[in-house]
Amino acid sequence: MGKTKKVELAVIGAGPGGYAAAFRAADLGKKVMLIDRDPTLGGVCLNRGCIPSKALLHISKVMEDATGLAKMGVSYNKPEIDLEKIRSHKNKIVSQLNQGIDRMAKARGVETIEGLASFKSNNEILVKTKSSEINIEFEKCIIASGSSSGMIPGLDSKHKSILTSRTALELSDVPKKLIIIGGGAIGLELGQVYASLGSEITLVEFMPNLIPGADTDIVKPLHRKLTKQFSSILLSTKVKTVKPNKDDSVKVTIENDSGVSSKNYDKILIAVGRKPNIELLKIDNTDIQLNNDGYIDANIYQQTSVMNIFAIGDVVGNPMLAHKATHEGKVAAEVCCGHPAAMDYQAIPSVVYTDPEVAWAGLTEIEAKENDINYVKGEFPWAASGRAISIGANQGKTKILFNSKTKKVLGVGIVGPGAGDMISEAMLSIEMGADAEDIGLTIHPHPTVGETFAMAAEVFQGTITDLYVPKK
Repeated sequence: MGKTKKVELAVIGAGPGGYAAAFRAADLGKKVMLIDRDPTLGGVCLNRGCIPSKALLHISKVMEDATGLAKMGVSYNKPEIDLEKIRSHKNKIVSQLNQGIDRMAKARGVETIEGLASFKSNNEILVKTKSSEINIEFEKCIIASGSSSGMIPGLDSKHKSILTSRTALELSDVPKKLIIIGGGAIGLELGQVYASLGSEITLVEFMPNLIPGADTDIVKPLHRKLTKQFSSILLSTKVKTVKPNKDDSVKVTIENDSGVSSKNYDKILIAVGRKPNIELLKIDNTDIQLNNDGYIDANIYQQTSVMNIFAIGDVVGNPMLAHKATHEGKVAAEVCCGHPAAMDYQAIPSVVYTDPEVAWAGLTEIEAKENDINYVKGEFPWAASGRAISIGANQGKTKILFNSKTKKVLGVGIVGPGAGDMISEAMLSIEMGADAEDIGLTIHPHPTVGETFAMAAEVFQGTITDLYVPKK
């Protein structure tokens, strides 16, 4: 039998949601134990997701920008790529942030344990470490175990030719021919990275559009860019079979309106979504209930069906985003500590960190049409923005959807460099209940791409002077 520890709060998972929950609870006076199966804190986001991918995307974008300067009169020689240095740069960033989180845990007195946690009851978990087993008796527990890459049934994810987002970010080599299954954020971001490093990219998406869920007009400029960077983009296409060859290449058979075809690729990247990390938790030993989609049911206080056990982040369902998990983690921690908190929000922003970036928040036109929601909109094309033209971002666009009666902001879509940063102003507008006049009368600095947010509102109001919009 292993030793037994008693804690006020046990947090399972040290990703953005888990460590935020642990730190907030510690700041409020709780004795906290933070458990993760990885040796470093930060979860998927920091160690093998958001952060390393952005480090590589920055390199990719600078390379693309440097190439684009030729049109402006500045040319460079063909870039020399040192994969070892790129990996080292990426790992250094991750390590720096790992150490920062570790220092914050120590400063707050949060006890950390590396091990695999599973429930024994509604008040006890078992943690298996490399050398021992520890029984943890808790007063309250927060599940923040995150998610893992989805996989096509029947595929061996450990095969050399099959990549997930995790192994793709290890950047072990640059395959000459790479096929990516999935046209969402992960597939497009990693596709641009590998394309810039020299891979010939074929992208396959089952749906008729890239980034399903985002409005097509916001995705269009990115799609146009990707058709130049990728060898092929196949929409409305189904992957029928994937068979590894003896030479470590892979044979992929696809089906679409053109028929069935097969082709060999050096590697395949599976980017078809993520699944919640629930199986290893042994939820059956508790009274925690799952919903019909296989996620843990949690209320606005992040409580599960067991009142002293909370769940946050990817395990409670979509959207599987780090910033959503962080907010849920803080809510759960505050409720655990007796504070009147609840997960109360108008919208959650989404960003695809490609070049150009695509960002949206709140209502999309797709959702509005599906649910018969009346709206009006204001759009400002970046082709009329001095700053956008000067940085070669003419294809960008800012779109705001307004309530047709109150003129309050319902949703925003932006495509172009910095869209992910600009969406924060959109989020504040939605949360604060701003209307078109509030935005249009807010003085924005010129020349910036950020001012296109105000200009989109002015287009709607009919007060725009940077465009000529004929009277209706």
